[in-house]
Amino acid sequence: MAGALLIALVARPGDASRHERIELSPPRLAPVGVGGAPSGGAVMTARTQRDAPDTGEYGLVPEAVTPPTRAEAAPPEAREWQSVEIAPGQTLSGAFDELGLGPSQWMPLLEMDEEGISRLRRPRAGDRIEVQSEDGELLALRLELDEFRTLSIERTGDGFEAWTLSADVERRPAFAFGRIESSLFLSGKAAGMSDRLIMSMVQVLGYDIDFALDLREGDQFIVLYEELYRDGEKLRDGEILAVEFVNRGREVHALRYEDEGGHTSYYRPDGKAVKTAFLRNPLDVVRISSHFNPNRRHPVLNTIRAHRGTDYAAPPGTPIKSTGQGKIVHAGPKGGYGNAVIVKHGGTYRTLYAHMSRIRSGVRTGKHVRQGEVIGYVGSSGLATGPHLHFEFLVNGVHRNPLTVPLPRAEPVPKSEMARFESRVKPYLAQLEALRRTQTADVSN
Repeated sequence: MAGALLIALVARPGDASRHERIELSPPRLAPVGVGGAPSGGAVMTARTQRDAPDTGEYGLVPEAVTPPTRAEAAPPEAREWQSVEIAPGQTLSGAFDELGLGPSQWMPLLEMDEEGISRLRRPRAGDRIEVQSEDGELLALRLELDEFRTLSIERTGDGFEAWTLSADVERRPAFAFGRIESSLFLSGKAAGMSDRLIMSMVQVLGYDIDFALDLREGDQFIVLYEELYRDGEKLRDGEILAVEFVNRGREVHALRYEDEGGHTSYYRPDGKAVKTAFLRNPLDVVRISSHFNPNRRHPVLNTIRAHRGTDYAAPPGTPIKSTGQGKIVHAGPKGGYGNAVIVKHGGTYRTLYAHMSRIRSGVRTGKHVRQGEVIGYVGSSGLATGPHLHFEFLVNGVHRNPLTVPLPRAEPVPKSEMARFESRVKPYLAQLEALRRTQTADVSN
C-alpha cells in the first residue's frame, strides 16, 4: 500500500486533541449533547463466539454475555496445575517430557477435532501449556490460544473431552481527533492513538490517500474505533468503525460494514468500496528509482529502450506483494527480468514482478494468489544494476504507468443490502458530524 511505512514525512504534531471514550446504547449511538458533544450511555459488551446470534446494530448487547461453561467438567480445584512455557525450537514432545508425561498420555489429544487442537500440535514459542496429572497420568490440560480463547481438555473415563472457552470481552467505542502539523505519526500519537491504530488507519485509507506524498499541514482526521477490555483491563485497540480524513480540503470517509454473509469491509457513504481491486504499490517500503518512461536509456545495455514499468529500490529480501487477486501464469526465470512472477487478473489486467532474489515457496504457475499475498523477495537477478523490484501493469495487453493508471474499485454493497447498510452506517456518520462540530468549536475557542 502506498507509503504505508512513510507516514512521517509531512507536518508537526498537531494540537491534536481528544482521545475520549464514547459510550453507545443500542440500537443507536449515544445522543448528542449541547454543542454537539456526545453524552454518556450505557457501556456495552459483545459476544466473541463465532456462533453468537445477531444481537442488533454493531453486535452490541445490553449486558455482558458469559459463554457457555461446563461446571460439571471443571477439574477439581484441589489438584495442582503444572505448566511449561514453549521455548524457541521446542517440540510438544519435549514440553511433555519436562512435565513428566510420556507419549501415551498426550498423543491421543492430537486426534481430537476441537478447535485449537492444531495449535496444540504445533505450539508457538511463548505458549504456556498447563496440565493436571496424577501418577504419570494426564487428567486435564489448558492452553491459551489468544487473549479471548482457551483450549480446555479433560479426561473422561478412557478418553478425553475438549472444548474452547471464550472470555467475556467488553468492546468500548472510543474516538481520536488529530490535525497534521508535522507528520501523521506524531499527530496520531498526540491524539492518544496507538501505533497499531495509526497503521490501521493508513491501511484503511491507503487506497485513496498516498500518505507518503499527499499529506499537507492542516489536514485533520477523526477516528471512531473499539477498545477491547477483559475483566476491566484494556487488552488493546480493536477495529476501526469509521474514519473521516480531510486531505487538502477533500473529505475521505471509510465506514466498516459486515454484510449478511458475515464478510466485513470498508465502504464510502454511498456504498462504494473503499478498497480497490489493486494495491497501488507492491512494496511497503517505497522509493522509486526509475519511473515509467518509453524513451529511457537502459542502464546496462546503454541503448534507448522503453521502460514499461516502475522500479522500486529496496533492500534485498524485502517482501513483494501481489497487488491484486489473480492466477499466476508465470513463476521462474524470464530472460533479462531474472526471477519473475506474472499474475493474470481476470481477462483485462496483468501484473509483472521482476528481478526477485527468490520466489516464495509454493508460488508457481497455475496457483491463485490473494491481494497483498507475498509472492517473492527483492533482489537483482537478470539485467539489474542493484537490488530493486521492476513492476509492470498491463491493461488489455498494453503497458500502463503503474503510478497513474486508474484502478478499478472492489465490489460495492449489493443493491439488496443497501437499506441494511444505510441503517448500520447512519449512526457513524451522525457521530462523525457531531465530533467535527465539537472539535471545530474547540479549535475556534
